[in-house]
Amino acid sequence: MEVILLQDVKKVGKKGEVVKVSDGYAKNFLLARHLAVVASEKSLEIKGQQEKAVQDKYEADKKQAQELKAKIEEVTLKLEATVGGQGKMFGAISSKQISEELEKQFGYVVDKKKFVGENTIKTFGTTILKVELFKGVVAQIKVEVKEK
Repeated sequence: MEVILLQDVKKVGKKGEVVKVSDGYAKNFLLARHLAVVASEKSLEIKGQQEKAVQDKYEADKKQAQELKAKIEEVTLKLEATVGGQGKMFGAISSKQISEELEKQFGYVVDKKKFVGENTIKTFGTTILKVELFKGVVAQIKVEVKEK
């Protein structure tokens, strides 16, 4: 009997796969525990529609991330930091502060956990940080730090 798995099942397959199993295993275990549904024409059609919806959402999210990338790369984020001893910066500017200021100054929402590589600024001047907005979409944020 062919079934469509609703959840991952050990030694059988992953969620969404169409697998062939014995009739008894399907009826007594998979169907009884709502781990699978029978692979009929209607259920295969529904599965196809769900996969298309997931793909459409993925494409829309990627397009939105690319638009945000274009907007972010056009602007320069300006921050001020306190001067410590010997003209060096007192403390550092974290990715959390950068994401908050980016939202406050321009209205762009970027998660602080999405910053790639070195994500703190410890010197005055202009620094370019990378942030991964979506899988494969990496924006460069130009941050200018001045003395307070």
